[in-house]
Amino acid sequence: MMPLSLADMGEENIIKKVGGNPEVRSHLADLGFVPGGSVTVVTTMGGNLIVNVKDSRVAISKEMANKIMV
Repeated sequence: MMPLSLADMGEENIIKKVGGNPEVRSHLADLGFVPGGSVTVVTTMGGNLIVNVKDSRVAISKEMANKIMV
């Protein structure tokens, strides 16, 4: 298991765990980051990540990506 921030670009990953406080976990779940879901890192820009999750493209900070374990 590793944080999403370390995942290779273009490789599909399965979300194993979402960390952080309940507010953060709820926000990430609303965006589609739920255990068992798939996520693909599209690119990194200035430390932030652009990812494909649930047929949507979402930008998240590296801090948030560190809370998503794949």
